[in-house]
Amino acid sequence: MVQAVVGANWGDEGKGKITDMLAEKADIIVRFQGGANAGHTIVNNYGKFALHTLPSGVFYDHTTSVIGNGVALNIPVLFNEIKSIVDRDVPAPKILVSDRAQIVMSYHILFDQCEEERLGKKSFGSTKSGIAPFYSDKYAKIGFQVSELFDEELLQEKVVRICEQKNVILEHLYHKPAIKPEDLLEELHGYRDMVAPYVCDVSAFLWEALKEGKEILLEGQLGSLKDPDHGIYPMVTSSSTLAAYGAIGAGIPPYEIKKIVTVVKAYSSAVGAGAFVSEIFGEEADELRRRGGDGGEFGATTGRPRRMGWFDCVATKYGCRIQGTTDVAFTVLDVLGYLEEIPVCVGYEIDGEVTTDFPTTAKLDKAKPVLKTLPGWKSDIRGIKKYEDLPENCRKYIEFAEEQIGFPITMISNGPGREDIIYR
Repeated sequence: MVQAVVGANWGDEGKGKITDMLAEKADIIVRFQGGANAGHTIVNNYGKFALHTLPSGVFYDHTTSVIGNGVALNIPVLFNEIKSIVDRDVPAPKILVSDRAQIVMSYHILFDQCEEERLGKKSFGSTKSGIAPFYSDKYAKIGFQVSELFDEELLQEKVVRICEQKNVILEHLYHKPAIKPEDLLEELHGYRDMVAPYVCDVSAFLWEALKEGKEILLEGQLGSLKDPDHGIYPMVTSSSTLAAYGAIGAGIPPYEIKKIVTVVKAYSSAVGAGAFVSEIFGEEADELRRRGGDGGEFGATTGRPRRMGWFDCVATKYGCRIQGTTDVAFTVLDVLGYLEEIPVCVGYEIDGEVTTDFPTTAKLDKAKPVLKTLPGWKSDIRGIKKYEDLPENCRKYIEFAEEQIGFPITMISNGPGREDIIYR
């Protein structure tokens, strides 16, 4: 069976923890899109880790971790990450890299930095990891596929072509020094030597695994609202963040995805620019940020403070629908234990009318949150294992959220650890 773990909102919902938890019963975990631009924070018996490319199931010795063809593969980042976990006594993971994955090149990162610099105040709040330039090149058909690393003749011809094109932009738009074919060739040779032992026809490997009845977990990055088609365009990422893309980004049949676990936060947070209707500011936001997550709400990749907001029923209902949710995992509920009252965004007011449907970006920019206040439970719920043992107001908060979004909340996370989970 194939399960997907994806996010309903702007990312940072706690997918890493849920994947790490579900991976216990999985044989194979596949990262199917995105690059090292976002991270998943995981707390387990080995300690606390921020992963960027490795799937969140690498901490079990019975699993195989797969980098799918849909991933923006930054090879040095992947290898530093493998080294960083092995250095902390995690057993060396079994890793396979798709021969159809494409490679993030040094010039993608350079272009990302240059463009954000050029845009100034109008920038996208990119993590400058080369993601947009990488996907632009992939779809312009000038990217490097992992399989091409092993065709020397092709590489020698292609680096010249790439320099011709990139140097025009570097020189005339960004006023930066040109890049040289021989430097690119050297970079590609280095990548080839690093990745060679792991390269595999991932789609064929997964097809066999499905025939053998293996349990496969697809791990998504970011969330619904960062999807380039269905998100808050243009303040989105460059690869699809939806479970449906898991079939493409891993190379499996779409009908094999039987369960879609959509991770939803009990409040909202976002990294990067873009519409965020339920956003809060000042002291109120600072306190939630300080108490949030494990060690506060700061980006796993950039360390920058996340933008904070109350739970947004409108965005979450939409985010779950677009994912094709079968189960909702409701996370960081324990964080809200300090509040007397908890505001929840139940609608958007746009031009004097209230809607519960998530609109396109131009309308979203005009939306004001319609808030409803629920009573808090004023206690620490960490360590509680059974749903019925939660305080009454806490259960009411969960049930209110569930009714508003219209999808079943079957898991509740009440702490950062692997075992801090309530099944409902």
